Amino acid sequence: MADRLIITLAQLNQNVGDLAANAASVRRVRAQAMDSDLIVFPEMHLVGYPPEDLIQKPALIARAAHELEALAAETGDGGPALLVGSVFVRDGALHNGVALLEGGRIAAVRFKYELPNYGTFDEKRYFLPGPLPEPVLFKGVMLGLPICEDIWHPDVCRHLAGLGAEIFLCVNGSPYEIDKDVLRIDGVAKRRAIDTGIPLAYVNRVGGQDEVVFDGASFVVGPEGALWIQAPDWEEAVIRTEWNRVQVGSSHRWRCGPGDVHDLAEHPEDIYCAMVLALRDYVNKNRFPGVVLGLSGGIDSAITAAIAVDALGAERVWCVMLPSRYTSDESLEDAAGCAAMLGTRLDTIPIEPAVTGFSEMLAPVFAGRTPDITEENLQSRIRGTTLMALSNKFGPMLITTGNKSEMSVGYATIYGDMNGGYNPLKDAYKTTVFAISQWRNTARPKIGLGPDGPVMPQRIMTKPPSAELRPDQKDSDSLPDYAVLDAILHDLIEQERSVDQIVAEGQDRATVERIERLLHLAEYKRRQAPPGVKLGTRNFGRDRRYPITHGFRTA
Repeated sequence: MADRLIITLAQLNQNVGDLAANAASVRRVRAQAMDSDLIVFPEMHLVGYPPEDLIQKPALIARAAHELEALAAETGDGGPALLVGSVFVRDGALHNGVALLEGGRIAAVRFKYELPNYGTFDEKRYFLPGPLPEPVLFKGVMLGLPICEDIWHPDVCRHLAGLGAEIFLCVNGSPYEIDKDVLRIDGVAKRRAIDTGIPLAYVNRVGGQDEVVFDGASFVVGPEGALWIQAPDWEEAVIRTEWNRVQVGSSHRWRCGPGDVHDLAEHPEDIYCAMVLALRDYVNKNRFPGVVLGLSGGIDSAITAAIAVDALGAERVWCVMLPSRYTSDESLEDAAGCAAMLGTRLDTIPIEPAVTGFSEMLAPVFAGRTPDITEENLQSRIRGTTLMALSNKFGPMLITTGNKSEMSVGYATIYGDMNGGYNPLKDAYKTTVFAISQWRNTARPKIGLGPDGPVMPQRIMTKPPSAELRPDQKDSDSLPDYAVLDAILHDLIEQERSVDQIVAEGQDRATVERIERLLHLAEYKRRQAPPGVKLGTRNFGRDRRYPITHGFRTA
């Protein structure tokens, strides 16, 4: 029976479906941590998480089994054992599980018991739950192996404790949400540790996967609720932990030796880092050489450009100013100032020739009609077509710049400013855009590749927002003040409150009814919008899935 264990926690990025690359990362960490007894990897590390319908391909399942057997065979060299998450088939059913690879073989397998089926999670679509897991005996130590959601409910940890578990090793694929790090540690892990009297090591993945991003922030908590170790967030980390069996009263308990306790990003840096890492991984994993975007001189495109530079470096970001007859000199100056501060390429392509061409082309059928939003949208669509042409010709992915406030109420042009492959601001309300812009102009994110100083002229953050599609246009012509709008939208979207409930809290009824109507009308646009990183609890896409056609209203 061991009295000392070296357990290495591998907080790694993953490539969904690239089993060879994920297996290679296991080998890389093992090679650098050969003094370990056991190395623990995140949930579904071999396959990548979330695999979605890819997990239904028999070829992927077969290849995962082959890669796992190969990794297991390599542990026959007497080096560290491995705890690796993958997909498993038992009696014709798929399971999300974790395997202990030791002594050249798959020594034990345990399946996930609690399958999440809310928000971004859809695990009951793919997996069957395993039975309540039993501890695994490793070097004479009883290890409890709950998997992610298993610790969000007390039953699994209590069951493992009742069967003699001495240490919990919890592997996770826990996506970022605002304030989720506090919830994981204080609201969940410490409760399980205190409830059972057993220390818990929590290993989370890091990196972007389409619309979700994982913040890492792995940790170890003691049975009294103390935070023994805190890994950094937003970057890979390999954490060596030393465990010793100590006498506590009349019994023996396991304690983890002292380690680093890293400070986690506070608001709004955490939101900004989520956007940066999600965009970085989306661009790199999909093998784009860089990104291109329209830089208008407004705050949305300015902060999007800053996020792109922090994600990819200035040399991989191409900004394009597309002025029309309504573009102010102020906007031209601010766009140029922003590009200079960020160090990006900036090209100017006036759209007036195309506007004139479309106007002349449509004049016969538009005869007798007063110019309206149609002509405004034409400008946006010309800009979208121009930017897509640059993307097609030169290869960078076009990123869009619409925020959640605008996407909620349809204040965006489909096939125009909604064109693109990814939208970093998709789940960021306009008030959040202001907050992260103010922050980024005075600070630099821990994972940023951009400049240390300001990233946009201060005037961009103080001038009234405008689409500049007609003379003297302001967003406030069509929308309530953003503080009011965002409060209403948060109640309608995140809280699912009715019009009556929101009005009872002090909002104007006519305004709330109008915003609810616009929210539902814009569903068809959002269904065709590019993906964007999830920040809150109800993003458009994975979390909030409304029908386009329906007649229900809460008023």
